[in-house]
Amino acid sequence: MSQIPRILIVGGGYVGMYTALRLQRRLRRGEARVTLVDSDSYMTYQPFLPEAAAGNIEPRHVVVPLRAVLNRCEVVNGWAVGVDLRARTVEVRPGQGPPRTLGYDFLVFAPGSVSRLLPIPGVAECGIGFKTVEEAIHLRNHVLAQLDVAASTDDPAVRSRALTFVFVGGGYAGVEALAELEDMARDACRYFPDIHPGDMRWVLVEATGRILPEVGPEMGRWTLEQLRARGIDVRLDSRVTSAEDRRIALDDGSVFDSSTLVWTAGVKPHPLVAASGLPLDERGRVRATAELTVEGNPNVFTAGDCAAVPDLTKPGQTCAPNAQHAVRQARRLADNLVATLRGSERRAYRHAYAGSVASLGLHKGVAQLYGRKVRGFPAWFMHRTYHLSRVPTLNRKVRVLVDWTLALFFPREITSLGALAHPREEFEFAARPEARIPAERR
Repeated sequence: MSQIPRILIVGGGYVGMYTALRLQRRLRRGEARVTLVDSDSYMTYQPFLPEAAAGNIEPRHVVVPLRAVLNRCEVVNGWAVGVDLRARTVEVRPGQGPPRTLGYDFLVFAPGSVSRLLPIPGVAECGIGFKTVEEAIHLRNHVLAQLDVAASTDDPAVRSRALTFVFVGGGYAGVEALAELEDMARDACRYFPDIHPGDMRWVLVEATGRILPEVGPEMGRWTLEQLRARGIDVRLDSRVTSAEDRRIALDDGSVFDSSTLVWTAGVKPHPLVAASGLPLDERGRVRATAELTVEGNPNVFTAGDCAAVPDLTKPGQTCAPNAQHAVRQARRLADNLVATLRGSERRAYRHAYAGSVASLGLHKGVAQLYGRKVRGFPAWFMHRTYHLSRVPTLNRKVRVLVDWTLALFFPREITSLGALAHPREEFEFAARPEARIPAERR
């Protein structure tokens, strides 16, 4: 071990950021140095992505700048591409320049997860995920742009394709994203005289027989009833078989055209996990002990989506891959790391799942907390209150609260800034010879 131990954190998500935040609060000066590696310079608070997509919260208010909050840690932006457990090094590929090799005394391995795609023709070409703020804002701009397309064409086929929105996956991400965006689009119809809310077709495709399994069967059925009452076409026990040329085909024989395919059908561990050399379970997650170390590697810690952490409240099971567990695991992980540095005893992670809350659009929600079932406005209010209390830093809490307050007095913005995805397009067009106006016409 070096004179000043180095703690290297791979991943700047829930586990990575909260672990670093707690370490910089608990470590004494000179006791250890903390380095965090992530491709982004910010942490995304994912429960607010649906509200950001719907325009209820500014996009920058759902992300936390790592360098601003981790002022006592070193932040390295780049992709971790390899782990050498024997040499205790991690290879990092920055955005520019040659790769770097970072040594460590203790490794916190938390690269998180990525969208789980299936080998379905056309999905990779036309689908969009819902895990990042970039995807959420692109989706908002895309939905509003489709309303513009539908309002500006006389072609029934083009209009129908533009006004058909398909979401695959009936978990939190899919249901909340669809509900918030449908609510936003319905609200936006007031500015489109030729588009009635009933002209839009919103389809939710779920492979199992229920949606929102996190809130229990009863609340899941109630949510299903509410979505269908809003005219949303929920297809249970259904799968997408093809999406080529934006023509969506389901295994029940249904076929329809759609310009919007949102893929939220689960996640899988980050590809780095399989290449790490760490012991994995049957689902490709890192095998963790109750003390949040990796099995057989006492100097490597792990938690979050990429880790199979034993659930001590349910013997034989592992903790669910959700934000509630990730945040609490990060705190225990940081405390166990400090205990290891000081020669103290590590403690096992134990947390009874408190419940779940989900937003279904403005003033609508569903929740199950400590066995109590809540729905409608109270559940929506609980959803906002809970996540406001959990979003990191006072700065972000205040900004989110201001966004919500302003939304009480002013209508939602319906401007589509689709050009943000291609900022150089106008400049490149101007540079083309055919775009220049002949001198005699000037």
